[in-house]
Order: sequence, then structure tokens, then C-alpha cells
Amino acid sequence: MAKCSSCSAPLPANTNRCLYCGTRNDVDLQGRHAYTVVQNPRDRLCPHCEKPLQTINLNPDAAFLIERCPDCFGLFFEPGEVETLLDNSVTHVFDINLQQLDNINKDRYQAKNVVKYIKCPVCRTFMNRSVFGHRSGVIIDRCKNHGIWLDSGEITHLLEWKKAGGQLLHRQKSASQRQKSKTARHTSSGSRKTIDTADYNLEVDALTTLASMIGKLFN
Repeated sequence: MAKCSSCSAPLPANTNRCLYCGTRNDVDLQGRHAYTVVQNPRDRLCPHCEKPLQTINLNPDAAFLIERCPDCFGLFFEPGEVETLLDNSVTHVFDINLQQLDNINKDRYQAKNVVKYIKCPVCRTFMNRSVFGHRSGVIIDRCKNHGIWLDSGEITHLLEWKKAGGQLLHRQKSASQRQKSKTARHTSSGSRKTIDTADYNLEVDALTTLASMIGKLFN
């Protein structure tokens, strides 16, 4: 469990404000990722605080730039960047721990959260809400053109999900669904071929009968 950077009190899951001293904590990046603030763009606003986002670099060797709010610590990722961060941060995961996945989601579930649609920091249109991956328990806000917004604590949730084998489970589930869809298409195609053959046989029988009737008229 993360601790408050000011008073060291334990921070509940998905919470960045200390319940004891009121300090806001950077629960996603502090102590987990070395980063530097690159610039403060004026054209991207936090969908919650309406303040300009910071651009930060998570990779000292090569540029890996994302945006975050300096107040609520929400993070904005361009398309594909969440997956890249997960791949670079959590490696060598070979097992799926279903019990741990359940415990992670149970620990981080917030029943009192009000469903709220927020605007994309770039184009300011409302983003779609969807589950990030199978059994991740994280509802992301996605703009199809510009990227994904994660509230404070959610990237940590996804890192824990991947460590427990969540990404492996998601890939297995997706592969199984693709195989079922492929099998269904082949079955449907085979049924159409059977129907087409039956129709052809009926047409041949009808033509044979008609030819026989015509032949009798002229004999």
C-alpha cells in the first residue's frame, strides 16, 4: 500500500489525498518512475480540473512523453502509449493468478464513484467509457482520435493487473473469441453451400419434369 509523502500514513487504493494530513500524493509515478517535466502545453486541459497539463518524460534515455495534471495527477496517453508503458514496466509474467486479480479489483473497487463523462484534453469532445482489458477492473475514458485518460491510481491498478497475469488472460480470451468467430463464419459458409446444392438439385428436378411434360405433348 502506498504511503503519504508528507506524514507516511497509508493511502487507500485509488486515493491520492491523504485522509490524515490532506496532502495530495503522486501515487502513480512517485517512487515508481523517474520522470522530468519537459514543458507545460497550453492547449491540453485536464478534463477534471480544467488546468493545463504538464508534459513529462518517463524515459531518461529516449523520449517517452505523456501528459498529466499537476493538481489531480490524472494521466493522458496518446494511442498505444498505455500498452507501451505496461510492456516496459512489467516483464516476465508467465502465470495467471485469478485469486489475485479478484483481490486487486475488490481492494480498488469504489462503489460510491459517480459515473461521469469527461472531455478529451485535446479536442474537448466527450470521451467513451470502456473496460481497458478482461478483468482489469479499470474503466478508461477514450477519445478514438487522441488517446486515453486515466485518473490517479488507475495506471498503478493496471500495473498490478498485469503482474497478476491479467494481460495474459486478456490475450487468451481475445484469441478464444477470434477462434469462435472464425469457426462460426466457416460453419455459416458451409450451411450456405449445403443450401445452394439443395436448391440446385430442386431446379434440375423441376427442369427434368418440365422437359418430360413437353415431350409428351409432341409425341
